[in-house]
Amino acid sequence: MHQIIIQYINKHNIEPLTKEEEVLVVSSFQLKKLRKKQYFLQEGEVCKYTGFIIKGAMRQYSVDENGIEHILHLYTENYWATDRESSVMLTPSRYNIDAWEDTELLVISRAEMLELMEKIPALVRMFQKLDERNSIASHRRLNSSISSNAKERYREFAENHPQFIQRFPLHIIASYLGITKSTLSRIRAQ
Repeated sequence: MHQIIIQYINKHNIEPLTKEEEVLVVSSFQLKKLRKKQYFLQEGEVCKYTGFIIKGAMRQYSVDENGIEHILHLYTENYWATDRESSVMLTPSRYNIDAWEDTELLVISRAEMLELMEKIPALVRMFQKLDERNSIASHRRLNSSISSNAKERYREFAENHPQFIQRFPLHIIASYLGITKSTLSRIRAQ
């Protein structure tokens, strides 16, 4: 299990982790298994953990006053799942994160992660790169949602995230794109 996260860290760095650093990673991340629809985080809780997905699929979403889900993030293998705002600010989360499939992930608390980053500078560099990519992706998604039509949004989504189309049903993808399920069905039929 832990070999997957070590490979991931090494892939995102110029130099591989030393054996000592690998031991620190293994001892810091704990395996957690979630059944389909089991919560990793519920709205109103403070997010205490970050999870690295080894196997499975998850989603982060809010539910409005009419009971409609609004998908913020979709996650599959090699994705990090957390509510960063809640974790950093120690405030109750506005979101739910649950397993869409049976999921295995390696989890770490924020305090443990910060301690690990002090001991392993490669993690700092990796997270800086990931933060940059996440910021770019967020800006692109925001721009797409305000300037592209539904067909363009779906095309871009399918090009950038083909794995999600195989793993999540239409209504989840439609919510992620900010369109209705019927609109997405029409687009896919074309």
